[in-house]
Amino acid sequence: MRRIVIVAFPRVQTLDVLGPAEVFRTASQLSRRDDYRVEVVAPEGGPLETSSVSIHPDLTIDRCQGPIDTLLVAGGRGAHRAALDERLVEWLTAAAARSRRTASVCTGAFLLARAGLLDGRRATTHWASCDELARRHPDVRVERDPIFVRDGDVVTSAGVTAGMDLALALVEEDLGRATALEVARWLVLFLKRPGGQAQFSAQLAAQSAEREPLRELQQWIPDNLDRDLSVPALAKRTCMSERNFARAFRGETGMTPAAYVEVARVERARIALESGTMPAEAIARQVGFGTVETMRRAFRRRVGVSPGDYRSRFRSEAA
Repeated sequence: MRRIVIVAFPRVQTLDVLGPAEVFRTASQLSRRDDYRVEVVAPEGGPLETSSVSIHPDLTIDRCQGPIDTLLVAGGRGAHRAALDERLVEWLTAAAARSRRTASVCTGAFLLARAGLLDGRRATTHWASCDELARRHPDVRVERDPIFVRDGDVVTSAGVTAGMDLALALVEEDLGRATALEVARWLVLFLKRPGGQAQFSAQLAAQSAEREPLRELQQWIPDNLDRDLSVPALAKRTCMSERNFARAFRGETGMTPAAYVEVARVERARIALESGTMPAEAIARQVGFGTVETMRRAFRRRVGVSPGDYRSRFRSEAA
C-alpha cells in the first residue's frame, strides 16, 4: 500500500487537499487492492479552517512518522504564512527525505521552495503566483505555463483543479494509463490533461480593463476572431487613436493588443483541436490565423508544441 501524505494548514485551499485525495482513493476503490492510503496532516490538530469548510486532519506533523510514498503539499491563501512556520518547514525537509517522491499543488510550491526542495529545479504554481515565486526564490526555475512540472522526484502543479491532473499522472505512473483514465471517468473529469498543457485562460483572465470601451472590446474579441483585429481596426472600434489605444490597452490588461488577440486565437484553436476532427487548415481560417503556418508559429510560442502534436496528444489521452 502506498502511503500518500497531504500537508494542510490554516486557510488551505479545500480542493487542493480533497481533489488529489479523491483521485487516489478512487484509484484504490477501482483496483480493489487498496493501492493507496491517504492521510491529511497539519501543524496542529482539531478543526482546520480551509477556503470553504473546516476539515479534521488525520494527524499532526509531529505524529506523522515513518516512510512516505508521496508527500504532497497543498496550497491556498494561508500558504505564505505557513511558509514562515519554521517547525513546519523543518518537518517538510525531513519528511521529503523519507518520501519516494514529493509534490505540491498551487502555492504549496512556496513551502517546498522555503524548505530548499526546489533549489535548482524546474517548478510551477498558480499562474497568478509564478512571478512572486520567481522573485522570492531565484534558485527555482519557474515555468509559468504548464499544468504540472516534473523534475526528478519532485512534481509541482498549477492551481486548484490542476492538483487532480497531477494526482492522475501519479496514478498512471503507479498503476498504468488504463487505471488513470478509469479514475478520470468515474470522477467525471472531461479528460486527463497532460502536464505540458498550458494554463491557457490565465493570460486572458489575468486583467479585465477598467475602461468600459476596452472591457467591451475584450468581450467582443473571442466571438470575432476571424475578423480584422489589427491595432488600427480595434482602435477604430473603441473610438480611440491607434497610439492611445495601444498604450491604454497594454496598461489595463498587461498585454499588447497583438499578444492578446494571439492568445485568444490559440485558446479557440486548441478547443477545436481537442474536441473535433476539423482539418487544421479550416481551424486556422476559422480562428483568424489565416494559414496553418501562422497558427503553428503561434502554438509554438504559446503552447510549446505544434497543433498536430497537440491534437495527437489529446487523441491518445481520450482513447
